[in-house]
Amino acid sequence: MYRIQKIVWATFALLLLLTACEQPPLLFARSTPKIPVNPHLEAFVDEYVDFFESELHRTQLPGAALAIVLDSNIVFLKGFGVKSIHSRDSVDAHTVFRIGSLSKGFAGVLTGLLVQDSLLSLTDPVEPYLPYFQLRSPDQTRRVQVRHLLSHSTGLPYHTYTNLVEAGQDLPTIAGRFKEVKLVGKEGEVFSYQNAAFSLIEEIIREKTGKSYARALEDFLFNPAGMNDASASYEEMVREPNKAFPHDGQDSAWMRAEVSTKFYNAVAAGGVNASISDMSQWLLLLLGNRPDLIHPSTLDTVFAPRIKTNNERRFFSDWLGDKEAFYGLGWRILQTPTDTIIYHGGYVNNYKGEVALNRKEKIGVCVLMNGAGSLAGTLIPGFFERYETYADSIRAWKPKK
Repeated sequence: MYRIQKIVWATFALLLLLTACEQPPLLFARSTPKIPVNPHLEAFVDEYVDFFESELHRTQLPGAALAIVLDSNIVFLKGFGVKSIHSRDSVDAHTVFRIGSLSKGFAGVLTGLLVQDSLLSLTDPVEPYLPYFQLRSPDQTRRVQVRHLLSHSTGLPYHTYTNLVEAGQDLPTIAGRFKEVKLVGKEGEVFSYQNAAFSLIEEIIREKTGKSYARALEDFLFNPAGMNDASASYEEMVREPNKAFPHDGQDSAWMRAEVSTKFYNAVAAGGVNASISDMSQWLLLLLGNRPDLIHPSTLDTVFAPRIKTNNERRFFSDWLGDKEAFYGLGWRILQTPTDTIIYHGGYVNNYKGEVALNRKEKIGVCVLMNGAGSLAGTLIPGFFERYETYADSIRAWKPKK
């Protein structure tokens, strides 16, 4: 059976209180035989990890990593496979991957923190911060606000100038060309996924904090959240000795590739590097376990549905069912009358990642992979489908006194 890792808040409560201002709190510790283990939770984790491993075997994916968080507990954290098909080096909890568009969630939360600290407002117009931001309509240019950048609702067409992001152009140069593009709708009314426009939040954060976007991530999120392996530059990824290499191909036919510079010029859209250990700390924060860092009301703001994305249902058709699809601030929101899943997927440079959480159930999962293949679209739905069958038993269980 897979060992359940537990947070032992009671044991360390006094220590955390005394050191909270000096260092990030200890968020989890390995369980000991003295700590009762919920057998229903253990059965769920075992069943899902069996499924996860069978999918890895089916696709012969070179390497992956998995984190599962419930309440304030990291219940599973492990690497699978190898960092490169050219070596036997195993993926571990601190192996760093590129996380692609999972980076957008960091942009949303970082912006939320600045709003929380009254440094920024979501309704601030973009143009005064970025005079080079020019849409075809001068009136719409003046009306576009910070919230429109982060919810892909500026009115620009789908993936406007993502090709220029991939070509390595800087954001001000790209934004200066938005005026050449015919708009698809009024701001706030049409969802149209972006990378270049979304990443302009970097320039606004630089303006408001006096820090580069990468430094702001480090100072406001990575360091205080205990994400000790995370970074946001090509140079740091290349220097990282414990990194997973990307692999091109489909299922069993994999070829190792190299880390590319793509999207490090648009970090907010796809330039964060992180280990699964980092992502477990990220999930703890997103589930509300770090009120010292981010207020619950700020998370509510970040995860609030802002615009329908039903024009993208083709990407989630097997999973959505009767769910309504929305976008918040850097996050996808999938809703039913009784449940809400917060989700984002990411793909860049042949790395694939997915992160999802149910705030009501206080459960979250993250998967990082060093190849894409056919696993995308099966692992997260499979997680929540299995959890649903165990949820009542997990919640009803009480340790014997």
